[in-house]
Amino acid sequence: MRVGCCGFARRLDAYARELDVVEVQQTFYRLPRLQTVERWRARVPASFEFTLKAWQLITHPPTSPTYRRLGRVIPRGRWDRYGFFAPSDEVAEAWAQTLAVARALRASVVLFQCPASFAPTRAHVVRLRRFFRAVPRGGLTLAWEPRGDWPPDLVARLCRDLDLIHCVDPLADTSRHGRPHYFRLHGRTGYRYRHTDDDLAAIAAACRGPAYVLFNTIAMWDDALRFRRLVSPAAPPGGGGSRSGAARGGRVVDRESAIGDNGLRSRGRRSRPSGK
Repeated sequence: MRVGCCGFARRLDAYARELDVVEVQQTFYRLPRLQTVERWRARVPASFEFTLKAWQLITHPPTSPTYRRLGRVIPRGRWDRYGFFAPSDEVAEAWAQTLAVARALRASVVLFQCPASFAPTRAHVVRLRRFFRAVPRGGLTLAWEPRGDWPPDLVARLCRDLDLIHCVDPLADTSRHGRPHYFRLHGRTGYRYRHTDDDLAAIAAACRGPAYVLFNTIAMWDDALRFRRLVSPAAPPGGGGSRSGAARGGRVVDRESAIGDNGLRSRGRRSRPSGK
């Protein structure tokens, strides 16, 4: 079982001493430079895992407020070529660049989180099937987190047909397909929620077999540490082992590695990220 946070809840060096996986959020808003993610990879033990969110150009339309963090303007006349798994060169290139970052991080999983506006229409199902049947995966495991009113049997069928892990919050839903489990804990009442001991026990019970358990609330750091102690009380903190590159110790100097899932520095309290 891998336990971590959705976003860097601490500076990377300190984070990796305590937890063994992080889901990188910056890749959703605006892809970091390859040199930056290579430095991240070099600063953590070889056993430490990165997962990441696919770039929003693939999953979200330009009308999404999250595009404010993209760093460039999409001309209105080309909006139909972005998001919702559009069958376009732009989406194909967005995946190619996401895949390059995943490879540089030696990531294990890429998460495709869709907005609730990506409803279970016939057209959207066709796009989903076309995209996942066509794209190169580079050995990665792909997870899909649908939002909105997707029928469970349709989700199960799509995940089975397209070899996807159904990502859920196990306190809110049941994963319909795929192993390892990929759980994202968004809080029973939203981002400011702090998970109770009973919540953590219920999450542990849902982890039948290998699982990624990633917390995504204001208390995600504390909740992740509490959960790790619950499921592995005798395990040493963090990934352990030697660094995967030449860098050793010291403070992380990459600004991006101190940024959380809402694009802000991880110190202090944060508001609920938009588009989550």
